[in-house]
Amino acid sequence: MPWLKLLHIAALVTWCGALLYLPALLLHALQLRKDAGFAQGTPPIPRFFYNSIATPAALVAIASGTLLFLLHGLLGGWLILKLGAVVLMVAAHGCFGWLILRLEMGIFKGVKVASLCALILALTGILGVLGFVLSKPLAWS
Repeated sequence: MPWLKLLHIAALVTWCGALLYLPALLLHALQLRKDAGFAQGTPPIPRFFYNSIATPAALVAIASGTLLFLLHGLLGGWLILKLGAVVLMVAAHGCFGWLILRLEMGIFKGVKVASLCALILALTGILGVLGFVLSKPLAWS
């Protein structure tokens, strides 16, 4: 089933790219809200990007990864560690959604710091997944 693996990799690349781009969108939206003065409308781009690109990519990556696990019977220490790294990516994804909601409610305090913390969390997860997947064939069977 190479098409399933291709789907998984494509969705994962899209999701990782979205996790790296969301902090920039959030900080830009924060700056726009602060500069707007009286006309404070939230730019719709962060929510659109989160709902239309990041979340579907995350769901497809997780679903296709689960199917790969079930169909190929993969199991090993590397998989448990990889799933731990995926949990970090999911946590960062949830943090970005929470920050988008805070911006929409007009709560600006802590958005910049939380965006950077979520970015670090996402980077840790992304690099963890990459590291565990690439090292698997060498010594983790």
